[in-house]
Amino acid sequence: MLGYGGGVIGRYSDIPEQFPNVAHFHTIRVNQPAGWFYTSDALRTVCDIWEKRGSGLTNMHGSTGDLVLLGTTTDQLEPTFQELAQAGFDLGGQVPTCGRPPVAWEWRAASGRATTP
Repeated sequence: MLGYGGGVIGRYSDIPEQFPNVAHFHTIRVNQPAGWFYTSDALRTVCDIWEKRGSGLTNMHGSTGDLVLLGTTTDQLEPTFQELAQAGFDLGGQVPTCGRPPVAWEWRAASGRATTP
């Protein structure tokens, strides 16, 4: 993907001739939005893009709140990235675009560590 270094977990089959429909079946991680809440409109937008560009299968990453988009082909990676970026989403996952949630700092303070993010 042009100018992009993460957020795609590449998966390729060792025997694509036997299973051509999953010769490549990549996963994309979408960063959680600022504020850590998805609106129903935002979820519909992601799902509409994914229905067009991928398998339509999605998953929520429980500990990070990232959306996991399961299954697309190599030729759909760049168009998917471009459409998600135009819709205001950030790819990559695990590091919220707006920093750690306040509860993370609360527990950090309780452990005796520094309290500023």
